[in-house]
Amino acid sequence: MRRYLLAAVVLLLVAPASRAQLSIATNSPDGRPLSERVVAYAIDAKLDTDRKILDATETLTYRNLTGQPLTSFPLHLYLNAFRPQSTFTAETRAGGGIRETLGNDYPPEKIGGITVSHVDADGYGDLTATLRFTAPDDGNLDDHTVAEITLPRPLQPNDSVTFHLTFHDKFPESVARNGYKRDFIMGGQWFPKVGVFWHGAWNCHQYHATTEFFSDFGTYNVRLTVPRRYTVGASGVPTGTQPNSDGTKTLSFYGEDIHDFAFAASPHFVVSDAVYLSSMGPVQIRVLALAAHPHIGQRYLDITRGALAEFERRYGPYPYKVITVVDPEPGSEMQGMEYPTLVTGDGSWSGIFKLPELTVEHEFGHQYWYGMVASNEFEDAWLDEGINSYTEVKVLAALLGGRTSVTNERYANLGDRSLQRFSYLLSPDFDPVTRFAWKFRNEQSYGAVTYGKTATLLTTLEGMIGENTMDEAMRTYFQRYRFKHPTTEDFLRTIEEVAVARGKAQPLSASRDGAAASSANTPCTNVAPASPAGGPLATTLPFSRLNPGLSSDAAATTAVPCAPPASISESHYEPTTLRPFFDQAVYGTQVLDYSVDNFTSEPLRWWEPPVRNAKKIPYRSTVILRRKGDFILPVTAEIVFDDGTRLREHWDGADRWKKFLYTRNAKIVSVEIDPDHRVPLDRDLFNNSITRQTDVVSASKLTAIWVVFHQLLSQFTAWFV
Repeated sequence: MRRYLLAAVVLLLVAPASRAQLSIATNSPDGRPLSERVVAYAIDAKLDTDRKILDATETLTYRNLTGQPLTSFPLHLYLNAFRPQSTFTAETRAGGGIRETLGNDYPPEKIGGITVSHVDADGYGDLTATLRFTAPDDGNLDDHTVAEITLPRPLQPNDSVTFHLTFHDKFPESVARNGYKRDFIMGGQWFPKVGVFWHGAWNCHQYHATTEFFSDFGTYNVRLTVPRRYTVGASGVPTGTQPNSDGTKTLSFYGEDIHDFAFAASPHFVVSDAVYLSSMGPVQIRVLALAAHPHIGQRYLDITRGALAEFERRYGPYPYKVITVVDPEPGSEMQGMEYPTLVTGDGSWSGIFKLPELTVEHEFGHQYWYGMVASNEFEDAWLDEGINSYTEVKVLAALLGGRTSVTNERYANLGDRSLQRFSYLLSPDFDPVTRFAWKFRNEQSYGAVTYGKTATLLTTLEGMIGENTMDEAMRTYFQRYRFKHPTTEDFLRTIEEVAVARGKAQPLSASRDGAAASSANTPCTNVAPASPAGGPLATTLPFSRLNPGLSSDAAATTAVPCAPPASISESHYEPTTLRPFFDQAVYGTQVLDYSVDNFTSEPLRWWEPPVRNAKKIPYRSTVILRRKGDFILPVTAEIVFDDGTRLREHWDGADRWKKFLYTRNAKIVSVEIDPDHRVPLDRDLFNNSITRQTDVVSASKLTAIWVVFHQLLSQFTAWFV
């Protein structure tokens, strides 16, 4: 209680005196709601920490803003996934789970569940008899993760209905962001939660082995009774503590403009606090670290403070008054998870990797990409996990160094950009990033594509349109869609809009008009990219060549000194429509792989006897570039001659190969595709360059080291996601 009071005093002292703070949960400038607040939850729960059960009552008020009458209301009952007959378990056994492994039996301690024993609604009476389970995704009648309530008469547009529910939870032992480990309890997805009426219909998917969540914004007023020796971290702000005569205490929490509520409870938490001053107002950083990890609390505080500042600088301020970081029990399945205003870190394994920092920064990033920009995690997982992985690369580079954000040891260093690329390479071509989360080929493809490929394709896009343009596009997307439910096209159109406005891309119509005027813009058809539902989605795309005046025939090129490489904030590409890139990288499964096939330099008058001064004779040099993958992207190659001259050639990549011819008094020393390293989406970077004099022994050693390192990183990334 004293700590809560002290934190409240600190927040009041540092708040601007000239501005009335009307909200106790957010730093809204005028106290007005930041979201539509479709729902309001009031939950009174008692947690039995010995039996690992919870009994609660819930009052749910739903505002009908859909514009049409509503009769049925679907509810998520996520805890019912932890049963042998559930869809979640079936998919996990088939290799679709991202964290769990199951043997030939289902241990009883792993069984969890939620039972709704009573439902009524103001003005509608007792509705318990109408409650029925549904399975909208796969028809599994034994899957009880979605239930439906039916009203005897419709709820009219702009009216509200208030439901009263009584429910009972049984927490499983440590599974999928939920349950208990020893005396640590994580309450995630623990209460009946209404679905989202979205695009003209209810959106309430079953709980799958690779899916996360989707819900509407609202308010949460939660009372949680626990033993007095327990400390609790939860979504929202703590508003009070009431001691009870039976050795328990009742904690109160309140949240506004959030779409979920979670809590973590342990008798072993050591609490530390700090305050970050954002442009909207003070934010309390509350860290609950296990006593067994005495040094982790400060690391959590430092990375959270840095993330708050960096996200505000790049995208906009964090609007809530509190962010809570929980250090979960070692060996549990609760590490690295996000909930509104609450994240879990990982202090169980620091070692040479900066895992505590990586984990907390990643989960804090979800306060933006999922927390505020609340995309549908079932259907567009890449819009939260993928975008968050991309911004993770940017933020960690700023805070910990671009090449040292993962590890920085005397004998090795590694940055998060490389880590994301390794993840992508684990499974680059089975699924598009837009695949519904439960429809991926397997968990490896889900992790590699949703996290690694998305981060890598957005980094490649940044190289195409420039860092400044990409930063503005990301900020615009956040500002435009915070407290909304955007789709893939909302995101892509925002990038196009900003890129076109800054002269870094052409509007789609303008590019297609120009395409018809030149044979260089012959349309090409993608190779059957997959739709979210798994079927084919053929798309015909025009590709604008970067240098329409350059003949596709081999021709001698006059050497000119190469200009200094452009800064990363400015692209060397001529503006073109971004749709061909999106159709391949986002909607398709094409693999990008360009290579230097070979190069030669032979005396132009080869039949004459050799001369003493080889630099005085002309050479005919040939360079052949090859597109090995199906992904077509304009690329740049740098050709270096032994007189120091560097040439840059641009190739649209439309054909499978391209030949360049040169006649000059110098021989080629090396050729490199993507010399500025703007295209990390290229699957094989080793074939991007050739040097005339190769150290075969050194190359063999490097190859051996690479194989071992790649295996280690593959294991690490597979575990981390």
